[in-house]
Amino acid sequence: MGFEKEGDMLLPPYSRAAGPAPPPVPHWRRRRPARLTRALKFLGLACLGFIVYAQWRQISASPAKPSLLSVDKLQADLKTCAKLHKKPEDPIGLGRERNARYVDGHKPTLIKNATVWVGEPAKGTSTEDAWAGKGYEWINADVYIEYGLIKKVGQDISAKSLASDTLVWNAKGRQLTTGIIDMHSHAGVDSLPELVGNDDTNEMSADVTPYVRSIDGLQPQDHQIQVIKSGGVTTSLVLPGSGNNIGGEAYPIKHAVGKPDGRSEISIADMLADPDRSWRYMKMACGENAKRVYGKVGEHGPVSRLGESWEFRHAFETAAKLNQAQDDWCAQAAASGVESMDSYLPQDLKWESLGAALRGQVHINTHCYTIPDLEAFVDHTNEFNFSIRAFHHAHQTYLVPEILKRAWGPTPPASALFADNMWYKAEAYVGSEYAGKTLWEAGLTPIYVSDNPVLNAQHVVFEAAKAFGYGLPYAVALASVTTAPAERLGLGERLGKIKPGFDADIVVWDSDPLSVGAAPVQVWIDGTAQFDDPIELEKPSKGPIDPKTTFEMPADEPTEVVDVVFTGITTSYLPGLETATDGSTQTNLTVAVSKGKVVCVGACPSELAAAAEKRVHLKNGYLTKPFTAFGSTLGLNAIDAEDSTDNGQSTSQFSRGVDGLHFGTKKLNYAHRYGVTRAISAPAFTGAGTHFGTSAGFRTWGYDHVLEDGAVFAEDVSVHYTLQEGAAKSGGSGTVSGAVGTLRKKLLKAVGEEAASNNNETTDAFSEETYLRKVIRGDVPLAITVHSADGIASALKLKKQVEEAGKAKLTLVIIGGAESHLVAEELATAKVGVVLSPLQSYRTSWDQRRALTGAPLTNGTAVDALVRAGVVVAIGLEEDWVVRDMGLLAGIAYCNGEGRLSEQEALELVGGNVYKMLGLDDKKEQSKAAEEEFLVFEGSPLEIGGRSGRWVGGGGLICLCKYM
Repeated sequence: MGFEKEGDMLLPPYSRAAGPAPPPVPHWRRRRPARLTRALKFLGLACLGFIVYAQWRQISASPAKPSLLSVDKLQADLKTCAKLHKKPEDPIGLGRERNARYVDGHKPTLIKNATVWVGEPAKGTSTEDAWAGKGYEWINADVYIEYGLIKKVGQDISAKSLASDTLVWNAKGRQLTTGIIDMHSHAGVDSLPELVGNDDTNEMSADVTPYVRSIDGLQPQDHQIQVIKSGGVTTSLVLPGSGNNIGGEAYPIKHAVGKPDGRSEISIADMLADPDRSWRYMKMACGENAKRVYGKVGEHGPVSRLGESWEFRHAFETAAKLNQAQDDWCAQAAASGVESMDSYLPQDLKWESLGAALRGQVHINTHCYTIPDLEAFVDHTNEFNFSIRAFHHAHQTYLVPEILKRAWGPTPPASALFADNMWYKAEAYVGSEYAGKTLWEAGLTPIYVSDNPVLNAQHVVFEAAKAFGYGLPYAVALASVTTAPAERLGLGERLGKIKPGFDADIVVWDSDPLSVGAAPVQVWIDGTAQFDDPIELEKPSKGPIDPKTTFEMPADEPTEVVDVVFTGITTSYLPGLETATDGSTQTNLTVAVSKGKVVCVGACPSELAAAAEKRVHLKNGYLTKPFTAFGSTLGLNAIDAEDSTDNGQSTSQFSRGVDGLHFGTKKLNYAHRYGVTRAISAPAFTGAGTHFGTSAGFRTWGYDHVLEDGAVFAEDVSVHYTLQEGAAKSGGSGTVSGAVGTLRKKLLKAVGEEAASNNNETTDAFSEETYLRKVIRGDVPLAITVHSADGIASALKLKKQVEEAGKAKLTLVIIGGAESHLVAEELATAKVGVVLSPLQSYRTSWDQRRALTGAPLTNGTAVDALVRAGVVVAIGLEEDWVVRDMGLLAGIAYCNGEGRLSEQEALELVGGNVYKMLGLDDKKEQSKAAEEEFLVFEGSPLEIGGRSGRWVGGGGLICLCKYM
């Protein structure tokens, strides 16, 4: 700064460092000014000393003002500072002597003679080969478990070398894997059957609720926890629901509860998969849910995805500010001592968990479907520097793998998917059953989940099995419900493999876990067997699927053929063209089709010679009748949750399904691809899965509207009513008994009108009264949708009352039928058919609470009880997306039927039995409509991979051919 003049006085700068050294005083002025300067300095120092002394005296004479802050609290806050910056690490597995979840007193177990899937490739397998699913194999081994851990895996482990109290369990060569891990479940917070008092899925008081925790609402006694375990699922991540943009904290649990499951108590804490709580977990959600639930124009948002992004960013910013305030406090406390602080560490319980998420201490899982949702959330990760473990639902992730790879953090998020559950809302309309394969080929991780109770988590392994059938390598598909979710949970060194040091969560299966109908024989959690007397189904042993087995992704669109020759046909179930089933089946039949009709079955030498360019060779080809979907909303709905694409619902207006049919939808296109060439659909009553009006029978392919010849094969197939408890009460009657009484009154009135009118029709040929008169004459079937055994009993009683009042037998069909096993004998006696919808009920509603869930908990399911009783059974669609799985559902009934059904009889569950129970099989017109084309499959349509990959998008080659 230098010297400055103020009058005649030279002033020094504020600091010597602030400017150059002062210029030297001229020689002729040095002496006298120097004496004056020394005097002034002395006087200044004296004054300064006096001031310091006076202040010291004043301070020492006055008592210090006591601090109002607790030193203990300040010290505790300082310790918290260290925790704020400590990032968790995945807990170790190998090196533990015992599992922290081990309950003292449980004996060690040696599982002998198992076919083991370790869960990792053989040593020496390159990273590239391992990613490609190579190097994996089934090995013959014994597994020794002690203190809740897997201790040894190897051949011929001698029981003599182990503790004397070791339990020995003989696997008899059956396949053994680690327990299945479901990374997206609401078990325990969305308890089943669904009741208002048991629903703690979402905290709906606000859109952003990072402060709530699923652990605080989890019901250990939710029976679904036991049902899920019976499907081999040992661990589930229980998330809050997706109604909120930020829904709160999640917790991984194990499905062992209380003393019957080998635990010491019934508590949520005892169920935690990692009692040390190494990691925390949080659920967030993008897209349609939150803006629908919380948005209210003019009052509060979000009402759009734009608003949702603001809600996310504002929440992250609030948490980031709290983190910064904490960091500033911690830095000051460390520098100057905690006793010098004039405030406590800034803390806010409302934002603590989200702040921890931004610090990398919480694994974030986010429900996001669409490209804008995904891209916006990836942007959020980069703006606020946090990573995401997985996008859930994630229907469109397969379209944008590069966007996922831009997410902040060391690894891109996984995609937690369903195999083929789609079309239920606009966000789910764009999706692909081949998404898992596409993601894996892009270097990303597919994981298959249940979103229980959206899907029954008991069968989450079936999602992986279908993904295998859609082209995912075997090892990758099995990893998608074992090692991959374990790694994303941060528990990859403890869960997901059969290796020493891993938790002893083990499943022995009755068939390959990726085969149709696979069920556990026994399940161990932390080394304790979970079932005292498990039901084991009698199945022929097929051995494990070769891990090298692959399935090709098919073409986008099917190829319709009218002139073709198929070779390699081993099995035909076409009427009049059946192959032998006693082992004498010809192994290479030829089927020649010309101008859409079968012209030869057998050797067909001339047709083969003439079809050099139109020849298709199949491996284990199957010929079957087409499938029929009965009781769905196919043709009446394109997107379930979008009213503009839906025929609608009515509890008062009786209507005809044929008047609301719409062709050319994605649902119908996929129905055709997967062998469902016909559907019989009725208008909805109170929503999907309920019916009111007359159902129309129509073809799913090749038509643009109802006026085209052949589009509709039956305008009024049956008359539908709904007596399900929830629907019946909301349908205007107010009570179930009222709904039954109203229907009885209508039918008895029709009986009276029929008798009085001497069979003359009313003036309105399409009125409800007219159709009911047809019902009591036995001309048109009556279809009642009902699940409870009591409701079915009421329907049977109603049938008898009306028949006694009239002159004809009613044709009655039950749709739903979850508890039909309880009245199987009565149904058989009354000759009433049942359309099981779904095939395997999981007790979602109160009127399904007595449904059979299957082995190892129950001896079969409803289909088994009905078949044993002689009831005609068909498989229905509780939701339209199931249309892809009809052949596989028939396969489940076949594989788990213990010989009660042949392959052909199983296929009738999704075909001929519908016409039989409706009384249409003996009518020439309907019979012709049901049989004038056939399906060609490569492999059995009842098995995974039993579909044609080159011609019809994975659903079996649908040949537009006639064989009559």
